[in-house]
Amino acid sequence: MKWIYRIGIFFARMLLFVGGLFIPRIGHFLTSRKNLFQGLNEFRSKYPGSLAWFHVASLGEYEQARPVIAELKRLHPDLLLAVSFFSPSGYDNVIKKRQQNVDFITHLPLDSKSQAENFVKELNPTLVFFVKYDLWYHHIMAVKARAIPLFLFSASFRSDQIYFRRDGFFRNILFQFDYIFTQNQSTLDLLKSIDYQQVCVAGDTRFDRVAETAKNYREFPELAKWVGEMPTIVAGSVWEEDMDLLIPLMNANPTYRWIIVPHDLSPEPMRRWSEQLSLKAVRYSQWDTDISPDVLLIDNIGMLNSLYQFARVAYVGGAFGKGLHNILEPLGFGIPVIFGKLKKTAKFPESAESQKYGCGFEVSDPASLILIFEKLEQPEFYQDSRDSARKWVEMNIGAAEKILNKVERLVSEV
Repeated sequence: MKWIYRIGIFFARMLLFVGGLFIPRIGHFLTSRKNLFQGLNEFRSKYPGSLAWFHVASLGEYEQARPVIAELKRLHPDLLLAVSFFSPSGYDNVIKKRQQNVDFITHLPLDSKSQAENFVKELNPTLVFFVKYDLWYHHIMAVKARAIPLFLFSASFRSDQIYFRRDGFFRNILFQFDYIFTQNQSTLDLLKSIDYQQVCVAGDTRFDRVAETAKNYREFPELAKWVGEMPTIVAGSVWEEDMDLLIPLMNANPTYRWIIVPHDLSPEPMRRWSEQLSLKAVRYSQWDTDISPDVLLIDNIGMLNSLYQFARVAYVGGAFGKGLHNILEPLGFGIPVIFGKLKKTAKFPESAESQKYGCGFEVSDPASLILIFEKLEQPEFYQDSRDSARKWVEMNIGAAEKILNKVERLVSEV
């Protein structure tokens, strides 16, 4: 199976090379890695000290890593911290501004044996963390060959994944980790079902992150003035399918303020949505603060997680498309959250948990959205939902501290 995997990686590289000639996104994937080893060598030549390496797939997993990174830096201020991304879009978002507590950000090379061994040799970490998934065989084996402590946290697995369907090559990847910290009990049970014992439930580190954001959110004085005392709905990371539900609700509720944050910031969808609204809508970048529209369409990045401060209720998009976006961000502010009906709930366990606790609400069409919206206008129901949101977040804070307490003990025993 190892040789099949290597051959598969080889052909994947060839396909990427050909695809990169015609598809800009694939071309960017390849060109972004062009000077990877040069940048890595320059960094380690300048900063040769002890280093912890975190690997994340993309931006969502980086958000899960950030509380652990911050706690590790607090415990060991002199320890260098490096983060690798597989996704170019995740890397591109993060590299735009200085990342607190992170000393080096890089792409992960494709998972060939030679590149993986070279990467781990050049980076020379003393501690390695993988986040949630994106488990690349050759990179993991290169870490193990150098006897470096290796951990996986915020793990969330499903029974239909290849690790649990059969024994052998892919399952063996999991057994390379010295310890795995899971988000939930079901993942722990899956790991124990294949006789992996070095595991515990630590929780989802995103709770630490959203709680911190809710305490230290970015202020927007012009938005605060515009909102005033009016009830406000913030719809985050919405797609076309989400707006098909939201537009009838918006037109039926002109006494609300509406902050809409599209997943795609291209102007055409926003222009089309504005034409379907009976309310006055303005793009944020073109907003004259002397006027007072009903709807603001946020057409820049980096604002969303702090915009929930203005919300009475939040709607989070993506469930009807590629996947539900982060519902924990509004819940961190103690705000009830509505989202679309998921096709695969196992990929987003927080959706079911939020519904169980009474702070998350799933809708499938405009009628069900209007129904839950009306329920949330009832004072007692609304307050119960807010209380549930706060309680659920508070119950789950502390995953980063729990993870590193265990890591410190394990490493000291080596």
